[in-house]
Amino acid sequence: MNTTTVFAKTASPGTRPDTISQTDFLAIAEFVRARSGIVLGLDKAYLVESRLEQIVRNRRFGGFADLTARLRSHPNEALANDIVEAMTTNETLFFRDTKPFDHLRRHLPVMHAAYPATQPLRIWSAAASSGQECYSIAITVLEASLGTRPVQILGTDISAEQIARAQQGLYSEFEVQRGLSTPSLIKYFRKADGGWRITDPVRKLVEFRTWNLMDDLRPLGTFDLVFCRNVLIYFDLPTKRRVLGAIWERMAPGGLLYLGGAETTFGVTDKFVPCAGSHQVYAAVPA
Repeated sequence: MNTTTVFAKTASPGTRPDTISQTDFLAIAEFVRARSGIVLGLDKAYLVESRLEQIVRNRRFGGFADLTARLRSHPNEALANDIVEAMTTNETLFFRDTKPFDHLRRHLPVMHAAYPATQPLRIWSAAASSGQECYSIAITVLEASLGTRPVQILGTDISAEQIARAQQGLYSEFEVQRGLSTPSLIKYFRKADGGWRITDPVRKLVEFRTWNLMDDLRPLGTFDLVFCRNVLIYFDLPTKRRVLGAIWERMAPGGLLYLGGAETTFGVTDKFVPCAGSHQVYAAVPA
């Protein structure tokens, strides 16, 4: 990759910014890592170009070098948020991977029997994206017959745009076809605005908030179950340790952590141990 690339003209709407230099890529990658924990290797240069070119055009920067210079000299919160949101992957679907939800269905009655009747059950989706995971959890809770037990589901994500989508609870025909059975669609959604909107009994179980996993997690409270799936894969080892340690501090006694299929706590932290016979599920080690 050419480290001496220069920008001969100002990017304007409708034109594509010039190729990013290695120097500017490394500066942007470090900025993204510091803000979000996401690690971008040199093989992601084209991804950075394609995702940030609209920001360069819309804000009328002279090119990626101009964008990098702005980040160094006059950090702007709105610009910083736009860059992080652009680099965030928001791939999600209802009941993704199925196995964690199969485990949740089996485990909810166990927790219900063990907890005092009035004790709330708190569940956190730590990378909620556009809300499908949270609503999948809520549907599973509703079908678990927990009686009058209070259940609080919190969905957080670094992307304010995705959280706004999640709060609307409105999904396209394509989105509801990904992971949802026909009976679940009919029971828990209503046709609206050219798509499908989640029904009130499901919506009322879920609260959404914009939150960065790099920030202090203590204001979020304590949780019995935490879904942090397909997030750690974007972090380096020190960041994984930091995030898992912070999550562990938010876990109630006997709490469980659900990770993505390509993620593990092995070799990262000793604060979680695998649940026997349950791939992707880890028990928090008592303090």
